[in-house]
Amino acid sequence: MTAPTPRTLQDWLAHCERLHTVGIDMGLERVGEVWRRCGVTLGTPMGQEPADGAPVVFTVAGTNGKGSTCAMLEGILLASGFRAGVYGSPHLVQFEERCRINGALVQAAELLPHFEAIEAARGDTPLTYFEFTTLVILRLLASSGLDAVILEVGLGGRLDAVNVIDTDCALVTSIDLDHMDHLGPDREAIGFEKAGIMRAGRPAIVSDPQAPASLVRHAESIGADLWLFNRDHNYAGDRQQWSWGGRNKRFNGMAYPALRGANQLLNASGVLSALEAMRNRLPVSAQAVRTGLATVELPGRFQIIPGQPTLILDVAHNPHAAATLAANLDQMGFFPRTHAVWGAMADKDLAGMVHKLRPLVDAWHCTALPTDRAASPEQLQQAIGADAAANPGATAPQATVTTHPDPLTALHAALAAADPTDRIVVFGSFYTVGGVLHAGLPKLNAPHMPGA
Repeated sequence: MTAPTPRTLQDWLAHCERLHTVGIDMGLERVGEVWRRCGVTLGTPMGQEPADGAPVVFTVAGTNGKGSTCAMLEGILLASGFRAGVYGSPHLVQFEERCRINGALVQAAELLPHFEAIEAARGDTPLTYFEFTTLVILRLLASSGLDAVILEVGLGGRLDAVNVIDTDCALVTSIDLDHMDHLGPDREAIGFEKAGIMRAGRPAIVSDPQAPASLVRHAESIGADLWLFNRDHNYAGDRQQWSWGGRNKRFNGMAYPALRGANQLLNASGVLSALEAMRNRLPVSAQAVRTGLATVELPGRFQIIPGQPTLILDVAHNPHAAATLAANLDQMGFFPRTHAVWGAMADKDLAGMVHKLRPLVDAWHCTALPTDRAASPEQLQQAIGADAAANPGATAPQATVTTHPDPLTALHAALAAADPTDRIVVFGSFYTVGGVLHAGLPKLNAPHMPGA
């Protein structure tokens, strides 16, 4: 019996879930063939000059900082009056978060004709959920009359579905150990995979202060225009302001980006370098830079919600991101106690994440997540205990550890245990942060009961 044609976004997403036997199938052959059958052009293919009116494509890869980089780039371009679209993943609450056009989330109805077109072009070719939905959004962006398109890599770079598009400017953010079963065992192997988004003769911006040698070699071997941090771009700052310098351009006396955390200056430095590299096609003013950085928003990236107690949301999901989160928490000032709501994927370095944050946490609330990939609350609890046993002399609180069936229940438990002057940090996964946002963003200056 033939399955009925999907009619709604949720129907289409359910259809995409059933198309492939695995969730991740690295490679561009299948997705590239379906994209070619679509007959749609996005960006400028290698060996060609940009067509009149063609959007500038930025592709962003890296272990951490991709979402923030995309958001800052988007904010500056919109402040300059350009029409910009962004594709990113995963989402926190609803699928539509994966695409913004001119700063607004795409509507479900806008996506439906593109699902139909990709299904028609697919034929019998199996695509994963990520590949199918990526092509849907690429097709939508290609038809939206944009000046700039910003594509966030989902996994790696070289074999990620967005790499079917020849980027005009590649950006690589920080590189660290994550997804090692797919990308390789060390930073050199992972750096090579990230470098796969680069194109010959086109700018390749690297924000990582210690770029892997494999990435540099690949850029040089293909003749990419490589911009390295500390060589081609840099920043400096004090408590009040910061400045940036590129190859031929400087911005001085800037306010800090609205996205919090010292790591955001690294991301911003890469963004400003990309804009300098593409200035002939997308000229931006100093005022647009200031406005874009001052107004940028991105949920779940060291997002602080003032109130009683203070709530911090951060999707940090590997040791590198956890270390950044710990540094940012340490700079917040004094809080009597820190309560952590933690949920994470089982294939992540749980021990590494715990080790970075255990010195700051007084109470752990370990939560299950609604995916088969997730670690159980008991596994998280064991990771905390193992770190305490392995580092008995470490300066860390004698923390309590409890387990919970879902993030919202864990948050409620943290709220019940917290004093008004404490803070609660929700971290570990998009599922963890999304799980406390499903009922809406907690109101300001009130006890943190979502929807209260």
